[in-house]
Amino acid sequence: MEKPLLVEKRGALAEVTLNRPQVLNALNDEMRGAMLPLLPDFAGDSEIYAMVLRSNSPRAFCAGGDVRELTRLGRADPAQAVASVGQEYFLNWALECFTKPTVSLIDGMVMGSGVGLMLYGTHRVAGEGFCFAMPETAIGLFPDVGACSVLAKLPGHMGRYIGLTGRTIGRQTAYRLGIVTHCIAASQFDQIRDGLGAADTVDPLLDNLHVDSSAGAFDDGLIGRGNLIEDVFGGTSLAGMFRALEFQAKSASADAAWCADVLSDLQSRAPLSLLVTLRHLDACRSQKLQQVLIDDYRLAARFLTGHDFYEGVRALLIDLDNKPAWQHGGINEVSPEEIDEYFAELVVPELELPDREKMQQTQA
Repeated sequence: MEKPLLVEKRGALAEVTLNRPQVLNALNDEMRGAMLPLLPDFAGDSEIYAMVLRSNSPRAFCAGGDVRELTRLGRADPAQAVASVGQEYFLNWALECFTKPTVSLIDGMVMGSGVGLMLYGTHRVAGEGFCFAMPETAIGLFPDVGACSVLAKLPGHMGRYIGLTGRTIGRQTAYRLGIVTHCIAASQFDQIRDGLGAADTVDPLLDNLHVDSSAGAFDDGLIGRGNLIEDVFGGTSLAGMFRALEFQAKSASADAAWCADVLSDLQSRAPLSLLVTLRHLDACRSQKLQQVLIDDYRLAARFLTGHDFYEGVRALLIDLDNKPAWQHGGINEVSPEEIDEYFAELVVPELELPDREKMQQTQA
């Protein structure tokens, strides 16, 4: 069998290719374990100027974590499942601390764990087929891999919209929000790789190839809805957001149908996941990534020993009946004490992440 992660040195370029096309490069333990030791090797190699992360699938950069693997592990050995996500969050932090230019070349979907691979690179390049989502609330989880650190700081409460609904955004919105740094035709990705292999300076190389972000194939329908999203998702409570959407859905507004669809999406999500996600997003506004990842680990430990995550995966990915029986029948059934428990300190050891300086010393 082919390796799920391919590594090649091409002149001054270290190239890492995600190589599980049959499952849209769903990130698993083997891939994470193979990627982590590469970073100190690349950082310490004086001949390497930059690293590229890319996919061998025309459909996806990475469609998320391998949740089937995680649910099997969680049912058999919850402690090992928690350790698995801890390894992933350590990798996210290592990518953030990596000191050389890191370019993600993305043409297709990037979701969940894939976001954790691309988000912390210095340059994030979107091809025409780029689309982005953090759909975890649909499977009884929360936007993890440190993504809330970025989502929480997006303007106009756009991060609340993305994190709570799990809806997909296209490259025009992603570029405007700073989620991607460049929009470049996928046909020119090889030119980028060749240039970096020749140690061409990364910024001029990418800047000269950048094109109009509106040329993306996926239309997320958000152009012109910024004020609406800010009004609806700027409320102090999730119940208030639901009421605002319901009011808009019953109005004569041109966006009434869109608001009705968004409300329907939210009502289908796991109530506990929505409320935990909202609290997490609000807390992350004032937190640095290191702390966000530590809190992610704390939350993941609770979700992996709970009900909703396993039920969400069953309903949406295994049995495909799309009828999850969530632990709670609605957001009003979730008590503040239940939410508090998810954010409380763990009895078992918390995730330990070295400070940035120490992490970079280990990569030198």
